[in-house]
Amino acid sequence: MKGLFDFSEVATYFFRKNDPNRKTNFNLRTMHKINKISMLMFLAGVVYFIITHL
Repeated sequence: MKGLFDFSEVATYFFRKNDPNRKTNFNLRTMHKINKISMLMFLAGVVYFIITHL
């Protein structure tokens, strides 16, 4: 049950530094931006759901 509420992986995903050894391209950068947007929208939806249903 403790692992269900561990958001450390999500929180650290937003504050990672770029790895200079890893080659990036447009597709990879776009994928990461879409992932960040989708996680923010999901968390906003969860917060909205909790606020409206209490």
